[in-house]
Amino acid sequence: MRIQASIFMVVVLLLFGCNDKPSKEYVHDVLLPMTPIKDQGQSQLCWAYAMLATIETEHILRGDSVNLSAVYVGRMLKRNNQRAMGQTALNILQRDGVVGYDVLPDDAAKELSTPKWVFMLGARYTPKEFAHSVCAPDEYISLTCWPDSPYYKKVEVPVPDNWEHNRLLNIPLDTLKAHVDRALQHRHPVCWESRGHAMSIVGLAHDSQKQRYYVMKNSWGTDQPHGGLVYMPVDKMWRDMIALYMTKEAYYNE
Repeated sequence: MRIQASIFMVVVLLLFGCNDKPSKEYVHDVLLPMTPIKDQGQSQLCWAYAMLATIETEHILRGDSVNLSAVYVGRMLKRNNQRAMGQTALNILQRDGVVGYDVLPDDAAKELSTPKWVFMLGARYTPKEFAHSVCAPDEYISLTCWPDSPYYKKVEVPVPDNWEHNRLLNIPLDTLKAHVDRALQHRHPVCWESRGHAMSIVGLAHDSQKQRYYVMKNSWGTDQPHGGLVYMPVDKMWRDMIALYMTKEAYYNE
């Protein structure tokens, strides 16, 4: 989604450029730890980067540390069109596994073979075994707000990226907003997806005018405003939202 993602960023800069310069000061109400900002390059794998970034931050907050390869996830897609949804990344982890970022980084050459093993703390795992230790089956819940469909039922979101026909739990918007804010306040990241791009929500912030923002971890490298973070106005985040992913622990946390 890099081309569409680039268009998305241009639109963001045009809309908010006067108010969202790198020199603008933001006060972080919540800022979760994260692995280093990655760069998806010309790939359309933002959905994989966003979902893996969410998993990585979740692990840091558990006192663990994992840094995962979106390039591996992309290679397992077995589809010419790289566009997909966060749920696709979760499906690939359960079906095909994942490996560490160090063995298949962002700039991994196509000629670099896909690893058959993962070595961790003196032990050897298959990518699938490693992925299941990182993200248990059904650990994450997939959410949407689709007003034309029944609430509190799973619905198939009719967007091109959902070619797998994944079904997401349909939640009223106000309730979904409360779940996301509560998850962040209880120190859980959330994966956010729009029609053109996906990022991981890692915080909440406000500016001197008290305008509120979601702090997003992007995947376009650090040569961006704010070192690769995006401060998304709350209204815009919800207006563009198609799907959200968080752990069930985060969703049910009261």
